[in-house]
Amino acid sequence: MSEIAISARGLSKNFGPVEAVRELDIDVPKAQIYGFLGPNGSGKSTTIRMLCGLLTPSDGEIQVLGLDIPKQAEQLKLDIGYMTQKFSLYADLTARENLGFMSEIYSLDSKRAKQRINDVVERYELGHLLGQFAGTLSGGQKQRLALAACTLHEPRLLLLDEPTSAVDPENRRAFWESLFELVDEGTTILVSTHYMDEAERCHALAILDEGCLVAAGTPDELSRGIDAQVLLLHSSSPRAISKFLFPDHSEGAASHVSPAASFVHSSAQIGNTLRVMVERDLEQAEEKLASVLTSAGLPVESCERVSPSLEDVFVAATQERKRHRDEEPETNTAETA
Repeated sequence: MSEIAISARGLSKNFGPVEAVRELDIDVPKAQIYGFLGPNGSGKSTTIRMLCGLLTPSDGEIQVLGLDIPKQAEQLKLDIGYMTQKFSLYADLTARENLGFMSEIYSLDSKRAKQRINDVVERYELGHLLGQFAGTLSGGQKQRLALAACTLHEPRLLLLDEPTSAVDPENRRAFWESLFELVDEGTTILVSTHYMDEAERCHALAILDEGCLVAAGTPDELSRGIDAQVLLLHSSSPRAISKFLFPDHSEGAASHVSPAASFVHSSAQIGNTLRVMVERDLEQAEEKLASVLTSAGLPVESCERVSPSLEDVFVAATQERKRHRDEEPETNTAETA
């Protein structure tokens, strides 16, 4: 356990009849970036709030940096930095004033506060913004200021809740480079996201869906463990093929698939190509799919097996959970962010 920063077992959170998080088991290694991947409403934010002691679990056990949470949440505060999805610094204070205020919140003495503010200003290129009101900053500038503020006290653990949801791709890339620098210095980072490209940057991740853990591991492990084959289909009529495969929902669930292609799990159009997931054990899958389509009078230029992407993994995992859920007795469940 000495190499584990966060451990949770059977973690659950109910809001009345609503099950936001259900029996979650996770282990986050030290000095790595661990990702929570899932759509809005999958329970990512609720889980992060429980891990840092802001919400009391309905059930389960949590250890963070060797402390029992929420019992020892107060002791944890100075060892963690928490960056919320919504910009949470004071819009009517300047960047400098916000950093000064946060240094007082973290109980830094004046000498250390001055040094740390200088350090983060240089690291996150905030020098020309210090006199500007935080509310007037761009999305990327707010993001850098927020990261600077939550790392002022050099926390051992950073909890980042969808920190790049309001910034452009260039700023997102720079932000992730900053995260890797922090990891190189020994910081553990837990970051939630619904961006597949960001999830692929994580050392390991957990995929959440409707409050449940549906898959966990490194991106490579998840891709190798997918319960499907992925075929890349080139055609001049991708929409017609989608509608043939899924008459009710062109990019829908396997329950809506055409009887002629019952081995197909899902399809997604990318330009003039389709990524089609089919049964994992289907032999000669490329030939069988092409044969079904050409027999239906649909043009197929080529069909080849490709490596699964993280998006494929996510779709396969959530569809598998949906199939299991549909087989269970109906329960009154809902979702929250």
